Amino acid sequence: MSWTFIIVLFLVGFVGSYISGMVGIGGAIVNFPMLLYIPPLFGLIAFTPHEVSGISAVQVLFATIGGVLAYRNSGYLNKKIIFSMGASILAGSFIGGFFSHLLPESGINLVYGILALIAVVLMFIPKKGIDDLPADQLKVNLVLGMVLSFIVGISAGIVGAGGAFLLVPIMLVVLKIPTRVTIASSLAITLISSVGVTIGKVTTGQVPWLPTLVVVIASFIASSLGAKAGKKMNTKILQAILAVLIGITALKIWIDILF
Repeated sequence: MSWTFIIVLFLVGFVGSYISGMVGIGGAIVNFPMLLYIPPLFGLIAFTPHEVSGISAVQVLFATIGGVLAYRNSGYLNKKIIFSMGASILAGSFIGGFFSHLLPESGINLVYGILALIAVVLMFIPKKGIDDLPADQLKVNLVLGMVLSFIVGISAGIVGAGGAFLLVPIMLVVLKIPTRVTIASSLAITLISSVGVTIGKVTTGQVPWLPTLVVVIASFIASSLGAKAGKKMNTKILQAILAVLIGITALKIWIDILF
């Protein structure tokens, strides 16, 4: 790899993971399109969707480690939510990641576009009053959460994501979990799910290791910095940032699919 390629990959990983740590996602919703489209803009070799999904899988694993460490003493990590939904999404993500190599590249992009579209619709549904309940008085339908997590895991495993870009809107809108608890706990759930995704991608040979190493180093540094910034921001601003990010990504993916 040339130094230009290394610098571009590092910046992509850093920017994507800083934003992801701030809003409580693993980063695939940001890094997938950036890895797919930015290198060719600089005249560099383009990654295939399979390679991008493999890089994203490993990147999400390390980005979420940094994010969880930043939230470890915050009081927003809900263990019941994390372990119940984490176990379900882990099973689903392993299945999706392992069998994703059977899909054509156009199929991976289509799955990604559908997930992004669902996520952006959920993010624009009003979420009034969810931040009024104290974190220690939170009651969640864990059975529903586990079922939805399993479905998210299968879908996210296909595109090499941890699933948080879809899981966060579900936690906010369907399960009505407060924003900061959602952000912190979703990072931990995504960490668990990314283990299954990564194993599936690695065992099927979809991970180009040198580019992945550059992105991972950037992600581990940036995600904890983003999480620290997110803890200081207004929850409405965090929700708006996430909605805009998912919306832009969904628009770009669907333009490419349709045209």
